[in-house]
Amino acid sequence: MHASLIYWPVLAQVFLTMMMFIVLVGRRTQATKDGSADRSKTALDNRAWPDRVVQASNNISNQFELPVLFYVLVLMLVSLNAVTTAALVLAWVFAVSRYIHAYIHTHSNYVPWRMRVYTIGSLSVIGLFVCNVLALV
Repeated sequence: MHASLIYWPVLAQVFLTMMMFIVLVGRRTQATKDGSADRSKTALDNRAWPDRVVQASNNISNQFELPVLFYVLVLMLVSLNAVTTAALVLAWVFAVSRYIHAYIHTHSNYVPWRMRVYTIGSLSVIGLFVCNVLALV
């Protein structure tokens, strides 16, 4: 297995983040056009946007939390020449969980489902952490 394969789930995660920015712009544009957003209030308070806009904005913020650990752990594995099949599977589980999480977050926003998917992603990051520890031992 070639170690660079682990960059594909990283690119998938980066792509998701970029797509969420596009979703946010689309939702903000629509809210501005249909008059459901008061521009003077939204300039100072993100909560002044309609819920659909806030959901997308909150999801983008979330893309810069747990995924940061994912990026660091993947880069460490590559630098340690420790990319294994298990690490690759964990990286893909994380990336896929983030897509599902983003969909739930920006659509139904049903917290119990969102939390389950978030937990799966968190466990995969913990698994990547363990892979790094084992590579260092």
